[in-house]
Amino acid sequence: MLVQWIERGSPKAQIRVRFPGESPKEIKLKSGFLALKGTIISIPGRVTTVMKETLEFLAELAVNNNKEWFDANRARYQACRDRFVAFSTEYIARLTKFDPTLEGLQPKDCIWRINRDIRFSADKRPYKEWFGCFPATGVPGQPKTWGKKSMRGGYYVHIQPGQCMFAGGIWDPSKELLKALRTEIEANYEEVEAIMGSKSWKKYFAQDFDSYWGTGLKKVPAGFDPEFVHAEWLKHKMYTFSVPLSDEEVISPDFIDKITDIAKAAKPMNDFLNYTFEEYGEFPSRC
Repeated sequence: MLVQWIERGSPKAQIRVRFPGESPKEIKLKSGFLALKGTIISIPGRVTTVMKETLEFLAELAVNNNKEWFDANRARYQACRDRFVAFSTEYIARLTKFDPTLEGLQPKDCIWRINRDIRFSADKRPYKEWFGCFPATGVPGQPKTWGKKSMRGGYYVHIQPGQCMFAGGIWDPSKELLKALRTEIEANYEEVEAIMGSKSWKKYFAQDFDSYWGTGLKKVPAGFDPEFVHAEWLKHKMYTFSVPLSDEEVISPDFIDKITDIAKAAKPMNDFLNYTFEEYGEFPSRC
């Protein structure tokens, strides 16, 4: 919720808050809470309502993916998007506390627009049937290469009925970046083993990278040791790792806490993969 004003002089400060798409409400903060004008605060129970309404809207959009229906429900969409922006604002703020490289990142950098680019696609559905937020750093000093346009590993949250998930790592790398990632993994596999062997990693992730994005190569690529102890790692075409999330988990009051905990577990592997950019320099970004 967006804090609009604060009334001082009482043990429990009274504030006025406005949740996107709703009228202002006045509440009293419990002892120990801190609020600043213009900031986003989390009100217990609100995530349940917000995500439930968002999933319901997206489920209806999936069976009515046309301009006429969307125009008739544009106000609902805007309310859902505003709420997802508010969620993303809090999510990024939490990430920045343990990953300061995200400092300055804004929700608009991380969230995709609802319209699909159908110019060269056989699939003519005009709208995406999901919301996604991808906080990630990019080329230092070039903000337009951050967030959804970044080639680096980040902390993706995908909201779609029956297909919600968290994903980290590097998706769809260029040929040059993919070779560099494989080289780093082969040379420093003990680091990857240590990360995958940690308690926080095993709480959420598998002992391998995702095969979700394809089956990978049948053989170890040329130039790499076919007898490498983790040969299967070198066959991947992408280096991502993900956690499926049920709709019930997404609408639960502690969803923001859980997704933050998953992101913390993802950070060491993101750091390892992102070190490739320091070692080899920059690679093309999605600009």
